[in-house]
Amino acid sequence: MMIDEINWTKKSLISIEPLSRTEIETIFSLAQSYKSAAEKGTLKFDSLAGRTVINLFLEPSTRTRLAFEIATKKLSADTLTISGDASSLSKGESLKDTARNLVALGADLIIMRHSASGAAQYLSEAVDIPVVNAGDGSHAHPTQALLDAFTLKERLGDLKNKKVTILGDILFSRVARSNIHCLKKLGAKVTLAGPNTLVPKAFEAMGVRVSHNLKEALEDADAIMLLRIQHERQTSTHFPSIGEYTTSFGLNERRAHWLKPNAVIMHPGPINRGVEIDSKLADSNNSVILDQVKNGVFIRMALLHLCHSAHLKTKITLPLKAKLTER
Repeated sequence: MMIDEINWTKKSLISIEPLSRTEIETIFSLAQSYKSAAEKGTLKFDSLAGRTVINLFLEPSTRTRLAFEIATKKLSADTLTISGDASSLSKGESLKDTARNLVALGADLIIMRHSASGAAQYLSEAVDIPVVNAGDGSHAHPTQALLDAFTLKERLGDLKNKKVTILGDILFSRVARSNIHCLKKLGAKVTLAGPNTLVPKAFEAMGVRVSHNLKEALEDADAIMLLRIQHERQTSTHFPSIGEYTTSFGLNERRAHWLKPNAVIMHPGPINRGVEIDSKLADSNNSVILDQVKNGVFIRMALLHLCHSAHLKTKITLPLKAKLTER
């Protein structure tokens, strides 16, 4: 769906659940506009010129943090990244006080990653500027789900009735939860697969299929999304060993023959090569892993622009006007 004028009212993005399909398509339209302009040589836009964006990353991150940093710079914002070790939180200051101090210092928008589920919602209620959730505990990772769906649409077109299998550690995955909500809103049929200790039947309440038979889960999938084992969020052992997980559920060349010839292979990263996926498959023509990384910048540019515009109650029109047009 491409539109000339964008209607968006949400100041913050905490999770996928409050978004309508129309709002998701709006994000995609703006992201596509940015991507198309970038592919034609545009380096920067003035969408957030003069604004200060704080990346408050209180949990380790590489791809997400860098994608947000690049996105804010491409929008011409001044960007500061703060880690947990470098903040007063390490001295006992509360998250609420940290955020309010950032606002007092002139922050216009806060992007936050936190190990506690619900932290982003709490922060958004404590400050009057936009907050974008970059991942909170096992709860949600909305921008990852949006970039995943955007990438899938590039390969598969309309996602209505497309079959997507999410394989791996579902129990502790915020990526899986956000993807389930996003894909279902776009009409996809979702299957969760993996060992029963990590993929309990309780997930069926979310309107998905749960399968512990890998062949069954893979053979009719239009796309397979692999997830790593979330050791950092587990408090007990949920399977005997990494080797046993790989033996039973790793996507290798033999099991890849169960897939449709054009099935899309995805992974949000970081990839554990030889564990959840063999290197040859990760680097194959079916893989869109690097496309996901690339699209993550444009999805985040779109969201930052949308949330900031909603806060200021300004309109966004397409096509976007570039600040710099030469490469």
